[in-house]
Amino acid sequence: MAITLNNGFTMPIIGLGVWRMEKKAIKDLILDSIKIADYKNEAEVGEALSEAIESGLLWNTDHGHVLEACKHSLKKLRLDYLDLYLVHFPVSIRHTGIGATGSPLDEDGVLDIETNISLETTWHAMEDLVSRGLVRSIGISNYDIFLTRDCLAYSKIKPAVNQIETHPYFQRESLVKFCQKHGICVTAHTPLGGAEANAKRFGTVSCLDDPILKGIAERYKKTVAQIVLRWGIQRNSVVIPKTSKLERLQENFKVLEFELSKEDMDLIKTVDKNYRTNIQPAKFWGIDLYA
Repeated sequence: MAITLNNGFTMPIIGLGVWRMEKKAIKDLILDSIKIADYKNEAEVGEALSEAIESGLLWNTDHGHVLEACKHSLKKLRLDYLDLYLVHFPVSIRHTGIGATGSPLDEDGVLDIETNISLETTWHAMEDLVSRGLVRSIGISNYDIFLTRDCLAYSKIKPAVNQIETHPYFQRESLVKFCQKHGICVTAHTPLGGAEANAKRFGTVSCLDDPILKGIAERYKKTVAQIVLRWGIQRNSVVIPKTSKLERLQENFKVLEFELSKEDMDLIKTVDKNYRTNIQPAKFWGIDLYA
C-alpha cells in the first residue's frame, strides 16, 4: 500500500522510525523486519525497509553544505542515490562539520542560529541534488503552513513530502489539509505521540492512554497503537512508528488488515488537544521556535 507523490514516485504508507535508537537496535530492527517479511505482509515490509534505508535528512547545521551533506549520507548508506531527502528543520544553525548532528548553543545557552542562509537558498540547493541524480524526491520537515506556502512560492521543484508531528492529540488538520490540497504528502514522524519514550524525555502525556481511543480499540479487538496508526493512514498520511520490538513490528503492519468506520474517524477528531509531545526547542535549545 503506497501513496503516489507529486513527482510520480510512490512512497509506502507505513515505514519504520529509527530516531534516537541505538546503533545495535537499528540493526536488530532491520533484521527483525526481514523476519516479518516471511509473515503476511512481505511487500509492505519490503517497501518500509526500502524507505527506511533509502531516505535521509539534511541536518540543521548543514544548510550551507547541502551537496556535501547528501554525498556524506550516500557514502554511509552505500547508495548511489536517495529516494527521499528532507530538510530536517526550518532553521539553519552554526555548522560544526559535515555529518555532525549536534545542536550547538551560543555562550548564553541558546541555539546558535545562522542568519546568512535562507530557507530559499537551502531549497534551491536541494533541487540541485535532483538535477544531479543524487536524490529522486525532496521534501521538508517540521514546516508550518506559512513556511510551506513560501516553499511552494519559491520552489522550481515542489516539496514531495512534509514530515511533521501529528497524532490524535496533535491533529493539525489545517496544516494536513493545506499540504494535501497542494500535492504534498504528509508524513507523521510521531504517529503515536512518542508514547513512553516522549513521556520520559519530555514529560508529556501519551494519547495511547486516552479512554476514548481505548474504547475504540476494545471494539475492534486491536491495540490502541493499531487504532492510532490506522487513523493516520485513513487521513491519507504516511506513518513511521518507532519500535525495536519484534511483536510491535508485527502489530504495526497488521493495521493494513482492517478499516475504521467514518463514525470512529469522527470520534477520534474529538480527542484533539493541540498538544505537541515531541520537539521541545525551549527546553533543549533555550529558544521557543514555535512562538
